[in-house]
Amino acid sequence: MQERISILIVDDEEDFARGLSRMLSAQYPGYNCRYVTTVSEAMEELRYKDVALVISDLRMPEQDGWDLLQQVKVIQPETNVVVITAYGSIESAVQALKYGAYDFLTKPVEEERFFSVVDKVLERYHLLAENRRLRRRTDCHEAANELIGQSPVMQKLRHSLEKVATTDYTVLIRGESGTGKELAARMIHNLSERSKREMVTVNCPAIPGELLESELFGHVRGAFTGADRNHQGLFERADKGTLLLDEIGDISSTLQTKLLRMLQEQEIRPVGSNRSVKVDVRVVATTNQELESKISQGTFREDLFYRLNVLQVVVPPLRERKEDIPLLVDAFLRQVCHEMGLPELRIDPSVLSYLSTREWSGNVRELLNFVRRLVVFCPGEEIGLSLVHFLDSSEQFQPEKGAIVPYKEAKSRVVDEFTRTYVQELLRQTKGNISEAAQLSGLERVSLQKILRRLNIQAEEWKS
Repeated sequence: MQERISILIVDDEEDFARGLSRMLSAQYPGYNCRYVTTVSEAMEELRYKDVALVISDLRMPEQDGWDLLQQVKVIQPETNVVVITAYGSIESAVQALKYGAYDFLTKPVEEERFFSVVDKVLERYHLLAENRRLRRRTDCHEAANELIGQSPVMQKLRHSLEKVATTDYTVLIRGESGTGKELAARMIHNLSERSKREMVTVNCPAIPGELLESELFGHVRGAFTGADRNHQGLFERADKGTLLLDEIGDISSTLQTKLLRMLQEQEIRPVGSNRSVKVDVRVVATTNQELESKISQGTFREDLFYRLNVLQVVVPPLRERKEDIPLLVDAFLRQVCHEMGLPELRIDPSVLSYLSTREWSGNVRELLNFVRRLVVFCPGEEIGLSLVHFLDSSEQFQPEKGAIVPYKEAKSRVVDEFTRTYVQELLRQTKGNISEAAQLSGLERVSLQKILRRLNIQAEEWKS
């Protein structure tokens, strides 16, 4: 990263600026030490490069150092400015510091003092950069582990979870797939008196029925073929903490009976053992199924339902909180860029408007996965509406029943749509500059021109 960070000298005395640049290059070889002679040139550098330090004269033609000081704080707020001038005075120094300068030096430059100031500025810059990195990392972690949204239904949900967390009763969390039921369970645990202990999560449908009993209650050596040692179950592991039974509606009738006994007696019996073990566990269960229907069908015990349903929380689907979608997209965008080690991407406001009106049958999980695809396929630094439409058309491309087209034709349609979207985004970002678009995409200029002709795309339309 250091090769990309600049130290910028701004002085209309070109010989002085060049000499200072050479001196800094020798002292700080890891930095890109540059000089310019006008404030407008400095602004151009600041807009397109990471600048750790600006060393500026005060008196310059057209715009002076005072103008530069104010503009630096707008373009790169964390860039430090050291003012260096031949017209030193206490008044000037005080005014420069008021304008936001880090320090004030006079010509001729005293080398030891000068390098001391530069050392402190660079140290401060990298400390702030590290703090930003850690803050983004924390924000991403929090975004991935919290319920995001300020809609009325989400505020009501948070209030319910806070109330539920103050008790030690069993909780049943209901909601459609992908709404964030597990996050709601974690919030209950984190706000409860059990938060210092572990919250253990078991995905009930993911574990075969014959193994789930052993996972939950444990087993003793010799209980079954392959049981060559004692195994501690998840209930014991969660002692004094919380056990989340994710998608409880899928457990077998035998396991339902053992779970009911555990909730009644607060004790478990490992598979193959003749003794019970007392446990202190708060149980939180989630389901996306209508357990009442399963009760009427005889596949779920009614008495277990009432044991689990002491307190009930319902997590709303995304269609009932569409005003939260821009907040979710923003948080997910930061999270995904962090996951992929990418700089944060911008997103066109029209994309947020579109995503807020789109149907999300898979709820928040589907939205997160869609954002992941947007980041993966984004050709530049901003996610535009054309990319969204392309991904939507690719996912929704389904031939009508009885009208199946040949595989090659179907594939050609999808590839052409992707190519059209990709090329249009390239031209938009490069303002129709074919050479720049070719360089950015990694294509030969001639190849790109052939693509444009084949798809009847006119680069001139993007130059405006």
